[in-house]
Amino acid sequence: MTGDLKPAAPAHRHIVVMGVTSCGKSTVGATIAERIGAEFVDGDSLHPQSNIDKMASGTPLNDGDRAPWLAEIGRRFSASDSGLVIACNALKRAYRDIIRSGDPSVVFVHLHGTRELLASRMAARPGHFMPLSLLDSQLETLEELQVDEAGVVVDIATPVAQIVDDAVATLPNLAGRSAKNNDAAPFNLDDDAVA
Repeated sequence: MTGDLKPAAPAHRHIVVMGVTSCGKSTVGATIAERIGAEFVDGDSLHPQSNIDKMASGTPLNDGDRAPWLAEIGRRFSASDSGLVIACNALKRAYRDIIRSGDPSVVFVHLHGTRELLASRMAARPGHFMPLSLLDSQLETLEELQVDEAGVVVDIATPVAQIVDDAVATLPNLAGRSAKNNDAAPFNLDDDAVA
C-alpha cells in the first residue's frame, strides 16, 4: 500500500522563523508548521502589552523589554514534547541564546530581504502595531546567524512555497546541530545574503 505512505517528518521539530519586521515570519512559520505537522505560535502574541504599546508609539524595545519575552519563547520550546514553530525576530545572537537556553536543539530559519522589499511590505500592512520607522532600527540591530548556530538563511524575494520547500528540505541536515556542536556555517539559500 504505497499510497498510504507519508514522507518522513524532518528530524528537527523545534524551529524559530526569524527576521526583521515584514519579512514573512508568520506566513512562513505557519506554513512550515502545517507542512511538518507542528504547532505554530506567532511570537508577537507572547509580548507583554507594555512592549506592544512601546512599539506602537515608535519606540524601539531595549534588551530589558525583550528578555522576559525571549525567556517565554524558550520556555514554550522546553515544554513542547512535539513539533513547535515560533515566529520571532531573534535579531541578536544574545536573543537566540536566551531562546536556546530553553531548548538547545532549536534551529533558526532566517528570512532575509532587502530594505526596499521589507519597506514595501510594511507599507502594505495597515493597522499593524509596528511603524515603518522601526524597520531601520531592526536592520541595524540584526546580527546574522553565526557559524556555531544551527540555521538556514532564505531569500524572501522568492514565493512562499519555495521558501518553505527550501527550509523544510534543509531541516534534516540541521538535526543534532546546536550552538555547542555546530561546526559549519549556517546554510545559506540566498547567494546575496551574508550568513
